[in-house]
Parts: sequence; structure tokens; C-alpha cells
Amino acid sequence: MHDLPYTVCPGPEVTAAMTVISAAVRQACPHLALGVQILCAANQQAIAVALAAGLDFIRAEGFVFSHVADEGIINACAGNLLRYRKQVGAENIQIFADIKKKHSAHALTADVSVAETASAAELFLADGVVLTGTATGLPADPQELKEVKHAVKIPVLIGSGVTLENVRNYLDANALIIASPYSFVPLQTSISDVKNCQVPSNTQGVIVMETFLPKLTARRGEKKRVNNLESRGKYDPGYALSISSVRWKC
Repeated sequence: MHDLPYTVCPGPEVTAAMTVISAAVRQACPHLALGVQILCAANQQAIAVALAAGLDFIRAEGFVFSHVADEGIINACAGNLLRYRKQVGAENIQIFADIKKKHSAHALTADVSVAETASAAELFLADGVVLTGTATGLPADPQELKEVKHAVKIPVLIGSGVTLENVRNYLDANALIIASPYSFVPLQTSISDVKNCQVPSNTQGVIVMETFLPKLTARRGEKKRVNNLESRGKYDPGYALSISSVRWKC
């Protein structure tokens, strides 16, 4: 998030640092679903970090369809990413894919709707899709949420701009990602509190609106991940934490 200016291909020092951080968070939070995102589209690096640190999911940008971002042209990576995940034995790690990514121009795919983009991500075996506003802290379009929910069967996460004032617009989402000072919904909040808009502070994290996170324990019916998580003790399906990039000075 703060590794400015962004680069599409970060150096090995970034991957190494994120692995150390992620492993420390896993040790501190043995029963929490954990995920990682590295910069704008370092998705293979994120898979490697998640595998090494024992995390459960990654957030991937540029999964399907190309777009123009401030880092340059980002091309779709689903085919290479899923093959890499299989090659390194990380098929238990889920992929939540951004669609019509924020901070980007989508003129290249202006004739492809957000619902069609979500359907393509589902076809290309994403485990969930992330819907955002046009920039960090800006709210997603509630109408787009309805369209995407109608188009796909996989979980839909809201990835930006959730506040006390607008949280009711996103109750149909499967999860809310709270990751900036513009969002004011704490990780510790109960699902009933979210639905009643009784959320007092701004802790970062992910709030699960319905219990889809058990799917993190068994990708597409596999039981191996269930056993891995059960070995860590009781697993709370209501909360998750996503780790973003550390700050480097250029």
C-alpha cells in the first residue's frame, strides 16, 4: 500500500519482508483466517508468501481482463497464476480477485460490464470477487453489487469505502474489507452490529457478512485444509485479516 512508487515486478526483498511479516502475524493469530496482497499485481509472489507463512487467501488484481493503471498496463494473470499455485502445491490458498480495479482506466474493456467481468473471474476459477469504488476510500456502487451478486455464485466482497452511513447498502455482500482511514467498521464488530449500523471505531480487517469463510478451510470440497485449520484449534468464521505491503523508501 505504501511502497511508492508502485512497481509491477517487486524485488525479492519485498517478497522476503512480506513473508517474515506474514509468518509473524500467523504466529500471533493462529485461529484467524489470514490473507495477503502485495502491491498492485504481484500475485505469484503473494501465493508464495501465503504458502510459506501458512495463510489462507490472497487478494489478486488483474486476474481477468487487461486494464491501464498508474503502474502501466496490467494484463490478465489467471491462467499463469492458477498454474503456478498448482506447481508449488498451494491449491488450498484461495484467490479473491478484484474486478474493474480502482485507480485504473477500463476503456480497453468498456464493452464488458462489471457483471460480465465477475462471471469471467468465476469461469477462470476465482474463489471470490472484490468490488470497489473508483479509488481508495470511495464507495462501491450498490447497483453494481446487485448485478454482480446476480451474475455469480462465488462470494462477493466489498473492497472500499464502507462507512457507518452507507453500510446498509452492502448487506448483500459476503464480506466487507475495511482497509483505510476512510472506512469506519471495526474487525471486532459482530455481524448483527453491522446490520444495525452499531460500529464504533476504525480497526482494519475483513468483516464477513455471511459465513462463507469456512470455504477457506476446504477449497472446492477438499478436506485437507479443514484438517490444517482444525489443528490450530477453534476457527472463527466471522472474521479475517488481510496483510498489505510494507513501506520501502525509494
